[in-house]
Amino acid sequence: MSHKECESTLESNDYLPFPSEIVELVKHTDTEYTFRMSYTGNVKPGQFFEISIPKVGEAPISVSGIGEGTVDLTIRKAGTVTGHIFECRPGDALFMRGPYGNGFDIEDYRHRELFIIAGGTGFSPVRGVADYFFRHPGETKGLTIAAGFKTPKDILFRDDFIRWKTRGRVVVTVDSAAGDTAYPVGLVTGYIPVLEIEDPKEAAAIVVGPPAMMRFSVAGLLDKGFPESHIWVSYERKMCCGIGKCGHCRINDSYVCVDGPVFLLSRAKALLD
Repeated sequence: MSHKECESTLESNDYLPFPSEIVELVKHTDTEYTFRMSYTGNVKPGQFFEISIPKVGEAPISVSGIGEGTVDLTIRKAGTVTGHIFECRPGDALFMRGPYGNGFDIEDYRHRELFIIAGGTGFSPVRGVADYFFRHPGETKGLTIAAGFKTPKDILFRDDFIRWKTRGRVVVTVDSAAGDTAYPVGLVTGYIPVLEIEDPKEAAAIVVGPPAMMRFSVAGLLDKGFPESHIWVSYERKMCCGIGKCGHCRINDSYVCVDGPVFLLSRAKALLD
């Protein structure tokens, strides 16, 4: 193989990671930080990167924000790889490969009423969609956000929710107040029956979170008159290779890392383990 052929092979290697500098750290909770990473390239909310540390391992992390020359990766400290990542600070570098998967396409929601319903860390992959329409209010007929967390101390993106309230309807609920009366107590799914919707047949909804929360949220939206073809969901799976080769994330004949993690409900409802 010639030198040029070798270079071409390396450039087209989807497995090849690249170094990315940590530009900024944003602490949300003791175990959940947003790592703002240097990155220039095409990326959509809902896609993911494989983040790695040599001799330690790698983990799939959803894109939680897109900036000028940066991407946000909101990470929960939950294992060996993420534990090592949490030891890093701005100026340090992590290895990334991606972005992978099917993300949220802004065109699907433009000029519609948009309803975003998410639970816990499930809000991370949809944060970029919410922020886009906050910054481009003329491109939507209305933005409604309902987010649920276990307790007030578990709430992510607090400053974002405050900003978004100035241009949309935002409800943040907690399962348990733990003495904090600033947030309504109850499941986020309980908000769906009282949603004010101009035309559910033309509106769009995104649902991301724990399986039970997603199941009841989807049922509530269908009861409100949303078509299955206007509801998008995102599945959390252990995506290892990211390119549909290893089979770890396979459900039936679909590979979540390639065909998802974002799916239309009309397709996702048939994906049963």
